[in-house]
Amino acid sequence: MKGVILAGGLGTRLHPLTKITNKHLLPIYDRPMIHYPLRTLVNAGIRDILIVTGGNHAGEFLRLLGNGRDFGLDDISYTYQEGEGGIADALSLAKHFAKGDKIVVVLGDNIIEGDIRRPVAAFAAQPRGARILLKKVPDPQRFGVPAFKDGRVVEIQEKPKEPPSDYAVIGIYMYDATVFDIIATLKPSERNEMEITDVNNAYIARGELQHDVLEGWWTDAGTFESLFRASQLVREMMIDTLTSKLR
Repeated sequence: MKGVILAGGLGTRLHPLTKITNKHLLPIYDRPMIHYPLRTLVNAGIRDILIVTGGNHAGEFLRLLGNGRDFGLDDISYTYQEGEGGIADALSLAKHFAKGDKIVVVLGDNIIEGDIRRPVAAFAAQPRGARILLKKVPDPQRFGVPAFKDGRVVEIQEKPKEPPSDYAVIGIYMYDATVFDIIATLKPSERNEMEITDVNNAYIARGELQHDVLEGWWTDAGTFESLFRASQLVREMMIDTLTSKLR
């Protein structure tokens, strides 16, 4: 199984910080943001990883991460997204990297407390289709929101005014090789982007989407408030870990 980190975009919600660097290189407590999704994949046992980036600061990822040796990797692959076509458009650039293998996709600003080993193992055993991770949140209208029937996800609504549940689809997705065929059929949304929600709904229509609820906390870091909160959560986690070791 292969891993893909989507770390493109212009990060306009974080201007003026992102006028001088890529959003995913901003600090979360004591390390760059991109370290967290990379560590998430490595901790799940994934060793073949592609970083999709873009904008004017793409070269800084190579300077920072190099060949991935600091993460126990033999190599990291990189590719460049021109413009801002949305998450699904960025993912389409991973087709040649995937070479028919299953992939685990992490948005570059997603930070979690625990790990995704169990969902990744379940996806490895899944014969086909997709798997997504959900988390209960106080403000689901900000995210893609699943609707349930008999314990299964039957639809995902993008930023609904009246959410059908209090769960959010977080930025960790698992797909088989047919994801690229689905992306090829998508049309741009009202935001003129290729939406990952449309990809997930296509798998639902096939009856091939499974889900897990993430254990531990999760946050994105795409706004000033969530960037600050992410640093707070990581700091608290590190203090708790250190305290436990000293007991």
